[in-house]
Amino acid sequence: MKKSVAKLPSPKKIWRIWLGSQSPRRPILRWSSTDKLGLLLVCILVAIFSSYKLLAVPDLKPGDVAPFNEIAPKDAIVIDTQALKEQKKGLKESFVQVIDKNQSENLEKIVLNQIKILRTLKNPSIDGNISSINLSNSEKNWLIKTSESELEIWREDIKKASKKMLSQGIINTLALEQLKEASSIQLIDLGKKDSPSRSLGAKILSNSFYQKSNLKVDLLKTNKLLENLINKDNMNKIKVKEGSLITKKGQIISTQDFDILDHFNKVSRSPRPLKWLITFSEALGCCGLLLMIMRREKPRLKARHGLLSLTLLLLVQLTKDWLGPLASPLQLILPPTLLLSQGIGTQTSLAWMAAASLIWPTDVYVTSEVKLIIACIAGAFIAFLGRRMRSRAQILQIAVFIPFGALLGQWFIFNQVIKAKNIEFNNLSFDPNSLFNETLIISAILMVTILIIPILENTFGLLTRARLMELADQERPLLRRLSREAPGTFEHTLTIVSLAEEGARVIGADVDLIRTGALYHDVGKLHAPNWFIENQKDGINPHEEIKNPYKSADILQAHVDEGLRLARRYRLPSAIADFIPEHQGTLKMGYFLHKARENDPSASEKRFRYKGPIPHSKETGILMLADGCEAALRSLDGSSSDENACKTVRKIIQSRQLDGQLKESSLTRAEIEIILRAFVSVWRRMRHRRLKYPSFNSR
Repeated sequence: MKKSVAKLPSPKKIWRIWLGSQSPRRPILRWSSTDKLGLLLVCILVAIFSSYKLLAVPDLKPGDVAPFNEIAPKDAIVIDTQALKEQKKGLKESFVQVIDKNQSENLEKIVLNQIKILRTLKNPSIDGNISSINLSNSEKNWLIKTSESELEIWREDIKKASKKMLSQGIINTLALEQLKEASSIQLIDLGKKDSPSRSLGAKILSNSFYQKSNLKVDLLKTNKLLENLINKDNMNKIKVKEGSLITKKGQIISTQDFDILDHFNKVSRSPRPLKWLITFSEALGCCGLLLMIMRREKPRLKARHGLLSLTLLLLVQLTKDWLGPLASPLQLILPPTLLLSQGIGTQTSLAWMAAASLIWPTDVYVTSEVKLIIACIAGAFIAFLGRRMRSRAQILQIAVFIPFGALLGQWFIFNQVIKAKNIEFNNLSFDPNSLFNETLIISAILMVTILIIPILENTFGLLTRARLMELADQERPLLRRLSREAPGTFEHTLTIVSLAEEGARVIGADVDLIRTGALYHDVGKLHAPNWFIENQKDGINPHEEIKNPYKSADILQAHVDEGLRLARRYRLPSAIADFIPEHQGTLKMGYFLHKARENDPSASEKRFRYKGPIPHSKETGILMLADGCEAALRSLDGSSSDENACKTVRKIIQSRQLDGQLKESSLTRAEIEIILRAFVSVWRRMRHRRLKYPSFNSR
């Protein structure tokens, strides 16, 4: 006899086992190649930013925590790079200027041209040419009465004064009054300050030089000046003595400490490929495991939800790298955990928090380790509570109480650690680094996160509890329109809501989701309410009037198509819109198929089936069963027993199973039996009749 060889499970089977499905037929939403590529790229980016420091970059940097005690091996004088940088920044505006000969010659020509124009005053017909100089009457009279020889001497005096001023340099930012004062001083040999010859000369020079310059920057001399200023008195040098302590383990490395370590070649810059590969693989594995856990929690998870979680992980890694040891685990971990717990689920938020914690920088010290532990504990509370919060007000309570709970936890642990080491503790003071201020910042960040959740709901298709509760409000426009234009359908909807809610509750499905989905599942009947029996009045049935089963089938299918159109118009989330086609699946329109085959026995059954798809979740599967059982249960009379009701419901459910409508809903046989009994219990409440009171005739 041949011995049977045990076969290894296939990857597909392993994946199914990992998903933990109760049914081997549990549907999984397939992602496109583009989606997978985008997710892979983000995973690689997270891994790169988690490990790049191990590739030819210093192991340490200013602001990191010292991993060891380091002693100076010898005396040394080290350049203080930070002080040098600050000084260079302060000297940024320093420069050396020299005289520009070409510009000086141009300014001299302007002065001589002004004098030439003034000399034309002897001819009154061209007086207008000197109006810009604003001559006084005494200056004008002096020009007219002065002889040509005296004017020539005056001209030479002004020319000499202009050369002196230009040799000292003219700047274009000097005020006009200051230029006049300087020009007057240069012309002191022309007499008193208010004499016409001196005041007129000062006006000529100041007007010629105003907002002009004859200076230019000499780059060579500027560089020499900067070098002299920087090296002055050795102000950028650090003197190190042999045997002195450079860094102490657990303390922050300052820029001066880093410069000294680098001077003694204590900062490693050689790549460590093995450690880089381990760190890179660890981060990449965390991203992959996160996606797998998300798919386990929600097999119908969309790629953009995975992209959101990975993008948040990438942002946290970038922020940690930017802030270094100043990064607070509480500030970086809690907001994304709240967002994911609200929008996706508890398992996803816990998995994200674990991934962010595992790839946190390894150079943590005592207080940072405590903060990371506290952040994980607080994050776990948020993950468990966040998904259960049913209103924005309840979520705001999380934003207040969780940070202050973390504050007390940190205070207790730090206080015990500090007391054990006999170190003074004053972290609760109102300084910028205090725990109290940090708590306020965390609360503010969480509140901002709560404010942007509605934006992310639309962008990434998230569906929070608060959003479900808002959509289930029967005063919303679409539901009000349904109750007004199709009252029979609305009453039918409310009955189905009761059945579906109880069915979801007893098997642990999402009650809020099925309630909201059930309210909108038949909104497509608004396109033609009178074509559906629950809205018909006076026994008038339009289907009997047209006597066309094909057209009737098209009208029934149209209520699904119109429902999807309304869902897009009113921007219903996709998880709610899925209830519209899936509650009908690919069911047969049996009555109209029978009518069609009375006239044509070869009529195609496919022509009289809904387009689907069939239910892909427990919630839509329960709604299909509730929709099918509602009319049958309503038709039972008051004397019917629970056994009769069970038989009726079981018959309808079995017909759905035999038709293959529930094969992708992940509902098990045990769950279906529990749902059946839940439907009957709801029917029992529905059939309850009040006592009939006798009427009294008033006389």
